[in-house]
Amino acid sequence: MLVAAAALLLGGGSLAVVATTALAGGSEPDASAGEQRTAAATTISCPDVGQKLQEVPSGARLQVSKGLVALDHQVHAAYEKMMDGSSGTEVLSRLKQQRESTIETMANAIAKDAAEQPDYLTELVTCTTKPTGEGTGSDGEAATKSTSQSQYFWQRRERNQNGGRQDQDGGRQGQVGGQQGQIQGGPSPDDFVDITSVEPNAGDPPFAAPQGRGASTGTFITECGRNENGHFNSDNVIVTPGVNNGAKHFHDYVGNKATDAFSNDRELAQSGTTCDNGDQSSHYWPVLRKLDGNAVNVPGAGQDGNVGSILRPSSVTLQFRGNQAGQVREMPRFLKIITGDAKAFTNGTANANASWSCVGFENRQLEDKYPICPNGADVVRTFAFQNCWDGRNIDSANHRTHVAFSDQNGRCPNGFTAIPQLVQRITYDVPDGVGFAVDSFPEQLHKPVTDHGDFINVMPRDLMARAVACINSGRNCR
Repeated sequence: MLVAAAALLLGGGSLAVVATTALAGGSEPDASAGEQRTAAATTISCPDVGQKLQEVPSGARLQVSKGLVALDHQVHAAYEKMMDGSSGTEVLSRLKQQRESTIETMANAIAKDAAEQPDYLTELVTCTTKPTGEGTGSDGEAATKSTSQSQYFWQRRERNQNGGRQDQDGGRQGQVGGQQGQIQGGPSPDDFVDITSVEPNAGDPPFAAPQGRGASTGTFITECGRNENGHFNSDNVIVTPGVNNGAKHFHDYVGNKATDAFSNDRELAQSGTTCDNGDQSSHYWPVLRKLDGNAVNVPGAGQDGNVGSILRPSSVTLQFRGNQAGQVREMPRFLKIITGDAKAFTNGTANANASWSCVGFENRQLEDKYPICPNGADVVRTFAFQNCWDGRNIDSANHRTHVAFSDQNGRCPNGFTAIPQLVQRITYDVPDGVGFAVDSFPEQLHKPVTDHGDFINVMPRDLMARAVACINSGRNCR
C-alpha cells in the first residue's frame, strides 16, 4: 500500500476490543506483554470546562490551571479503567464525584474576585461514554463547520470527500513494534484515506493572499526553522500556565526558545529566538509520531498514551496575510491565539480547524482524515488562525472569545477588527510501511480532527509594523 497504509488497513471495519499497554497510557511492553487487556470500544466524553469559562480573575488563574489539569488526569484514569474492563457505570460515577470536587474548588477560586458567581460550572460535572465508531458530530456524523469558520480559508465545495463516513473502530490491526494484534487507543484504519481518491475540494492554495478590490494583498513570512534545536514539552502556557504536563501530549516549538508552562510575557520578551528576523513569537503544535512501538515512559509520551518516534518536520512555513475586505491593523504584543480543538472528537467540530493533505495535492484538503500520500509525497498539516481581534484583550477566559474569524468576504464580527492572518504549513516525510498519528489526550484516540496550533505574538513592535505595512501595500516580504 501507499505511505502509512501497510499496517493500517488490515482491520477492516471490525471493532477493536483488545489493548496493549503501549497505547493504553502505560510504559513500554515488557516480557509479559503477551497479556492483553480487554476493553470496550468506547471512549469518555466530558463537558469541556476550559472552553466554558467566562471569567478567570488574575488571582484565580493558577488554581484554574491546576483544576483543568486535574480534570484531564481524572478522565485519563477513568479511560484506563474502562480499558481494563471496569464497569462503565461505576467508572463514570467515580469520575463525576472527582469532577464535582475539582470544579467546586475552581469555582470558589473564581468567585473570590469575579463579577458574577460561576454557577454554570456545576452543570459540567457529568461525563458519558461515546462509542469510538461515532463521528465527531453531536449525533454520530461528522459535523460541517459554519461558513465563517471554513470559507475564510478555502472556498470549499464540501467539508471533505469522506466527511459523512463514520469512524469504524478505536483500534488498529497490524504489526507495530513487533507486537501483533489490535491496539486500542487509536488511530483507526478509517482515520486514513488515500488522497488520490479524494475529489478536489479546495479553491485557492493555502498560501494564496486575498485578492480583489479593497483587499490587502501582501504577505509577510517569518523564518523560524523546523525545531532543529529539539524544543519539546507537554506543557501549554496558554491554557494551563504554571502547571507541568498541562497538554498531556508533546508539542513542537519554533520561534521563542523559552516557552514552557512557566513562561510569562516578560520572560518571553527577553528570550532568544530561532527566527532569523528577531521575531520572538512562540509557535507550537502537537508532534506527529510514526507508530513504530517506541514507547518512552514519561509524561506527555508513553504515560499519556502517546507512543512512537517523533517525526521532525521537513519544512515549516509561517506566513501572515491580509484581509479580503480591506487593510489590517497591527496585532498587540503578547496576543494569544489557539486554532483548532484538541478535544474535537468528543467536543464536536465547532472549533476544529486543522487541514491535512499531501504535497502536490493541496487542492484536496481533509479535516477529519489522515492522508495516505502517493509516490513518497510529504504529508502536509495546515493551520489558519483567527483573523479578527476585539481590539481590547490579548487573551480571554476560554482563550477564544477575544478573536474570531471573518466571513468569506473578509468582514469581521461587530466590534472586531481585521488583523494579519497567520497560516502555519508543516510538511513531513512519513516513512513507507508505518502509520503515523498526532499526539492527543488519551480519550481523543489520536483522531486527526483533534489537531490544533498555538501562537503567542511576541514580535517586536517595529517588526509587526513592517509586516503590516507589507501586507497593506500589497508587497511580499520576509
